[in-house]
Amino acid sequence: MRALIAVLAAATAVLGTAPAAVADDVRAHGLTVQNGTFVDGYGREVVLRGFNISGEVKLAENGFLPFASTADAQATAQAMRRLTGANAVRFLISWAGAEPTRGQLDTTYLAKLADQMKAFLDAGFEVLPDYHQDLYSRYLFNTGSWYSGDGAPKWVIDAGHYPQESCGACVHWGQNVTSNAAVKDATSDFWHNANGVQDEFVNQATQTMQYLHDRLTSDEFAGIAGLDPWNEPYAGNYDSNQNSQSWEQNVLWPFFQRFRQAMDTAGWQAKPAFIEPNMFWNANISFEKQTGGFLDTGAIGSRYVFNTHFYDELAQSGVLMPGKAGDGQYSNDFGTIRDRAGALGTAAIVTEFGHPMSGYTSDKTPTVDKAMYQGLDSRLSGANWWSHPAQSGPVLSGTQWHWDVYSGQHHELMNDNPDKVQTTADGWNGEDYSAVQNGQLRQDSRLLDRLYPAAVAGHTLAFTYEDRSRDGSQVLTWNPVPSSMPATSAIVGSGRYGVLVWQGSAGDAPTELHVPADLNATVISDVTASRAGDRLLLAASPGLHFALVAEPAASPSDSQLTAARAELARWAPSATAGAS
Repeated sequence: MRALIAVLAAATAVLGTAPAAVADDVRAHGLTVQNGTFVDGYGREVVLRGFNISGEVKLAENGFLPFASTADAQATAQAMRRLTGANAVRFLISWAGAEPTRGQLDTTYLAKLADQMKAFLDAGFEVLPDYHQDLYSRYLFNTGSWYSGDGAPKWVIDAGHYPQESCGACVHWGQNVTSNAAVKDATSDFWHNANGVQDEFVNQATQTMQYLHDRLTSDEFAGIAGLDPWNEPYAGNYDSNQNSQSWEQNVLWPFFQRFRQAMDTAGWQAKPAFIEPNMFWNANISFEKQTGGFLDTGAIGSRYVFNTHFYDELAQSGVLMPGKAGDGQYSNDFGTIRDRAGALGTAAIVTEFGHPMSGYTSDKTPTVDKAMYQGLDSRLSGANWWSHPAQSGPVLSGTQWHWDVYSGQHHELMNDNPDKVQTTADGWNGEDYSAVQNGQLRQDSRLLDRLYPAAVAGHTLAFTYEDRSRDGSQVLTWNPVPSSMPATSAIVGSGRYGVLVWQGSAGDAPTELHVPADLNATVISDVTASRAGDRLLLAASPGLHFALVAEPAASPSDSQLTAARAELARWAPSATAGAS
């Protein structure tokens, strides 16, 4: 430990306390998109990590608000930060809550929504508001239905005169998207602006954005990352000679351009629109994935973010992927996300991912979620990372689905039916995804409280994190340090570790990594380092840099640290040659 103390003392002598203060103030400058990454006001590349808040918005029990009270929101923000080190949340908004009567905003709803957002903004989170919908609207469904939806208000459905809803022999709520005529017709009507419904949605969204802009302080508004205009878009019914690719280009993309103009009108000019592709692009099972992802738009630029979801439908089937996930399971899938964002000329974010916490495939959840986080960190498998880190690609931002403080304690009248009170799990269509319940994490804290590069002064060339999370009693180690680096391997041992390689730049703010709260870190780097709580601050400096953050079983000696540092210094330049 004395060696680590010496390293930190030297770092403190260089950095002092000013860089920490600068880092605390970073959000006042807001985020932009530059060169395919999120960038803060100090020019640092930013990675957003956190959760969705939350499935409660899908329910009527709290008036389509995420929380029953602002106090619950404040407690949640503090707990999420403490337990996971999250720095961002995707914050759901309900159209039904915002405009229950056509042409009239419910300012009481919006005031409560803004106050609950402030709880996270004031705790230092980046907040991404999301206009959420699933199956278009709960008001399409009968009181005795097996399923429910969320999104559009009742007046929209009343004006549509849709057929009796039925999904037939559907075994999963998502099948309503393509099998329920009422859902399909109503969704199609939105995209065709039947009864002026899309006009009205954009009008109320403009007013809602203006309301939030005016109600939040300038510092709070700086913490708004942008806006997600429409969750998981789908055509409902394709027109003749139309497929997902042409629908995206001719219908969805113009809608997003229209919404972009609404954001500008409402004072959100500096905020990007986080736009989602056809919903079938979000999984690994649909043939339609090959004709989605905005293939025909060309470069969309920095005023938009490529915003996708990822769920492993093969694993959820229980049949198509009979075993568990392994090292590099989603390297290709998340590599495709990086490639599409690169082709579009913007940054990427995965705003939903995860796997059920209960049910007959939940035995896969520890490995599936680990593999998804691995895919966010790097496009490489652990087996290939040390030999080819230059192919790592950018570190992806992501928000896991989801964080529900009322998990297992709901009292939701399903489709307003007092005889169908939903209390278990998420309280919605039998789903159970919440990472937390009764104030406790339901997943391994090693998986959720992760090392990640929150802000890099320069450009990230490669990053990896071996979390050593558990599947039951089995430690999942997918990225061991190779035997060709014995000094580094000896220090890492069987503990968690992460490696960041970056091309540094001079600046007023340091590179900042979130460090898990319980990780007693040994840091080996070519730049000085200091730790401030759960933040590791690395001095901003031009040139190629590396940092190893590990938790050795015993304090390494000075000679061990020197040997590992020399080993990493030899490895980093050759291993990252050609990285972009």
